[in-house]
Amino acid sequence: MDAVRHFIGGDWAEAVSGRTYDNRSPWSGAVIGPVAAGDDEDARRAIEHAHTAFSGWSQAAPGRRQTVFLRAADILEGRRPSVLRALALETGCGAPFGEIQVDFAVSLLRQAAQLAYRPIGELLPSDIPGTQALAVRRPVGVVGAIAPWNASLALSGRAIAGPLALGNTVVLKPSEESPYTGGALWAEILQEAGLPGGALNVVTHAPGEAGLIADAMLASRRVKRINFTGSTPTGRRLAEKAGVHLKRIVLQLSGQNPMIIAEDADVDYAVEAAAYGAFLHQGQVCMCARRIYVARPVAEQFLAKFAAKVRALPTGDPADPATIIGPVINEWALAMLERRVKQAVDAGARVVAGGEPQPPCYPPTVLTDVPADTELAQGETFGPIVTVEVVESADEAVDRANRSDLGLVASVISSDVPRAMRLAARLEVGIVHVNDQTVNDEPQMPFGGVKDTGWGRFGIGFAAEEFAELQWISAREQDRTFRF
Repeated sequence: MDAVRHFIGGDWAEAVSGRTYDNRSPWSGAVIGPVAAGDDEDARRAIEHAHTAFSGWSQAAPGRRQTVFLRAADILEGRRPSVLRALALETGCGAPFGEIQVDFAVSLLRQAAQLAYRPIGELLPSDIPGTQALAVRRPVGVVGAIAPWNASLALSGRAIAGPLALGNTVVLKPSEESPYTGGALWAEILQEAGLPGGALNVVTHAPGEAGLIADAMLASRRVKRINFTGSTPTGRRLAEKAGVHLKRIVLQLSGQNPMIIAEDADVDYAVEAAAYGAFLHQGQVCMCARRIYVARPVAEQFLAKFAAKVRALPTGDPADPATIIGPVINEWALAMLERRVKQAVDAGARVVAGGEPQPPCYPPTVLTDVPADTELAQGETFGPIVTVEVVESADEAVDRANRSDLGLVASVISSDVPRAMRLAARLEVGIVHVNDQTVNDEPQMPFGGVKDTGWGRFGIGFAAEEFAELQWISAREQDRTFRF
């Protein structure tokens, strides 16, 4: 992983402007290498190449498309050690989450391979004698994919695999924090697997210049769909601009995810689940538990054991297999975490674990008694911080959880599964896990949220609903009698 360039029309290219920026390691701060600093002109070039490639890729035989994805899965699996090193170097991703990402991406590719042979339509009954009616799904054309840094391999893969497998072409904009593992790496793998030039294009950009690429995607009539994974404020701005162009967009945004520990929960299991769900990849996963509601009968026991567990989590170099908590992504993120914890403590919150920055890391931190008007209580804090709130019952926890404007994922820990399922049905989120923590995803599942967490669903099994057009075709073998 040295220089990162654009991948446009099957070729590696510098930015038209010739500009670059430094890709830095969040752990050491060392420069990994230069990255092409693209702008709207680079994006328009990529879009044109994607448009040109669409006719060939969309008409490719299903066996050819399937072979590309199966080969890509094998290539990625074979490169596992180097990919894990790159994830640690570029994004501070430790071994546990790195393995999760590679496993997810390999499974994603193998499941995408079967989309080539999925039925593309159905025969519909018609009340008009002699009429045959069909509902047929067609690939839409060029898809713009905007992916984040926090699970760079998995989420960039998710952004491109479904659209490509359905016969679309893609322009991918990775985060400036993960231009290689979220962008160029995918181009390398799919090119080696036999994906034709122009089917996937990757355009990178300097910090603060994402809008140039996104605006070019939004404005281009060639781009038929956009998918975005990121923050709610950015997603809202994209949705507003997409509305001007009547352009459909899939949004997977922020999560203020609740974990409910019921009165009858196995406390030891709840502690293990909560620690994993809150602090995997130092809390920098949209699915991480942000709010833990624990029923009063087990609250004291849970909090004592949870705090002890959290204090013992190893913090340090993500390249060390023993590390659980690595660095946060950059200095801005570290400063934000420090500021929000200080604000909460000044307002009356109590720190029971962590709370003192250890640059470039922030230790796993647990707070209680967090006032409702603080930033920690109101929105997503993307880092290794979780709040614990004691409630009288799991039913009260559901009511409190539903007050949030965000609704991605929740979990319920209880020995009474039928009751937990009833609680799950009341939670205003897109995903609920009973007797598990919040960080779960599989390529075939309908991943997405409700309320201000966005709209639409990712998932190989649901890709056709987002990245294909449904066309009604009717045909008659004989003339029809008209009313006049």
